[in-house]
Amino acid sequence: MKDDRLAGRVVLVFGAGSVGPGWGNGKAAAVAYARAGARVIAVDIVAAAAAETAALIRGEGGIADEITADVTKASDVARSVAAAFASCGRIDILHNNVGATHMGGPVELSEADWKDSVDLNLSSVYLACKYVLPIMEAQGRGVITNISSLASIRYVSYPYFAYYATKAAVNQASVALALQYAAKGIRVNAILPGLMDTPLIYQQISGQYADADAMVAARNAACPMGRMGTGWDVAHAAVFLASDQAQYITGVCLPVDGGLSARVL
Repeated sequence: MKDDRLAGRVVLVFGAGSVGPGWGNGKAAAVAYARAGARVIAVDIVAAAAAETAALIRGEGGIADEITADVTKASDVARSVAAAFASCGRIDILHNNVGATHMGGPVELSEADWKDSVDLNLSSVYLACKYVLPIMEAQGRGVITNISSLASIRYVSYPYFAYYATKAAVNQASVALALQYAAKGIRVNAILPGLMDTPLIYQQISGQYADADAMVAARNAACPMGRMGTGWDVAHAAVFLASDQAQYITGVCLPVDGGLSARVL
């Protein structure tokens, strides 16, 4: 069955590459948007990663362009937004996917890692919204989806203080924007992935376990469904929230976590 829910829409995805082999949240979302009929602008700090995602989309018959940019730099974000608008004449959907973890509580965490977390996890959302919102306001419609984390509302056993703090801020920023821009036809939501099996965890989380196999076993066991989610679970939620099927949904922080947030520990 052909999926044309986003036919004719232009999607700007920040963090559209994957940090390793497999399907990260951003890469899966970019491909899922394209499979729903959208034109995708894939942005990543790693040129090869952005190019890979765009090539995958084009290989399936979709339309995609790639841009290399650092989302912590206002000039890069402004350039990316301007290029997307110049090429497509509109930006219908903004997907903010960039994020990273630094282990440590406030005592152990270096000031540099704290600032890096704020820049990557939070300032990236601010900068993308700063430059995209005027375009959406002029259009009279738009959708912004910010990828947060279950860690924004729950302690998930990892000692990453900065990640908890910045992702919680992303939630409230999403709610505030949703209410500020609701009357202007712009919807804003956040997705809160739970314990997901993506390339990122093998880089940034596996050090908390004896080895990668132990990490996978422990994370699977912690999930009510007995398994971690995947980047596709986040991607499918993002496509729904961006579609007209969700036209009355805004200001929502949606857990995609296999029921983990509902569990009473």
